[in-house]
Amino acid sequence: MHLDELPDSVRPGDGPMDLNAVREVSRAVSAAHLFIYLAPESAQEAAKLGVTDRGPAYLAFRSAAMGAVPWQVTLAAFYNFSPRAVRAMADVWDAAPPEQWQAARFLAAGRAMRRVRVHLTDDQLSEARSLIDPVLAGADYAGKVLAAANASVALPADPLLALWQQITVAREWRGDAHLVVLADNGLGPCDCLVLHTTTGRLPTALARATRQWDDEEWTAATARLAARGWLDSNATVTDAGSAARERIEVETDEHCAALWAPIGAAGARRLASLIAPITDAFTAAGTFPAVLSA
Repeated sequence: MHLDELPDSVRPGDGPMDLNAVREVSRAVSAAHLFIYLAPESAQEAAKLGVTDRGPAYLAFRSAAMGAVPWQVTLAAFYNFSPRAVRAMADVWDAAPPEQWQAARFLAAGRAMRRVRVHLTDDQLSEARSLIDPVLAGADYAGKVLAAANASVALPADPLLALWQQITVAREWRGDAHLVVLADNGLGPCDCLVLHTTTGRLPTALARATRQWDDEEWTAATARLAARGWLDSNATVTDAGSAARERIEVETDEHCAALWAPIGAAGARRLASLIAPITDAFTAAGTFPAVLSA
């Protein structure tokens, strides 16, 4: 769909993009994408490819769109994982080539959405695509490695799965942009993860288990944040730390404003509402608390 074919109610205006709308659609996109890492179907499809370790399977599924890159490239693209965590994926392309991992990821996503009964009508699917497609078609992918890789993946024939892949591209675009902001704020891979957990955005136990920073590295990152006044002597986030974390999110929103500008604030909010049933279905199925509380 061309921009001049958008409904009047969602056509962008001439003013700056509303950052609240950017945050709203970004959260909706991230939430609608998240289930792929938590649903049992992903582990089942990985096992069919001969990989039963959850860490390497996650890394293979998420990096498959980039092709058979060395684990060091995945480390660079993922940012907040430790080298020891990502090195564990060194043999995944021997188990199966990236094309099979990508196909398995689609199989897992489709099976999971059917299991929890995600339902969008044909009209809703069509409208959602009419909004997200021009956003991604006009996006600047310079420096957006994971977004660009996912944008190169052929869309599945299934309309719901195709929409989910477009959601994936948008999710990774913001993620790629966020890494630029983190680096610009001098937050290294372990530092940003410690700040992320102390502000309550990710359980510490889950972060430590999946990213695999050791005690010495975690302690050093904590000390660096304390030296900046962002954590106190008890490794609790300070007001300055909370403000810094929110500023980083705002800077990411500002970076993403150009991405969503083609459909404006109304279009962004409409897209967020259209894809909400994906998140709602997995939430109702208990997908998120069951894993995040583990």
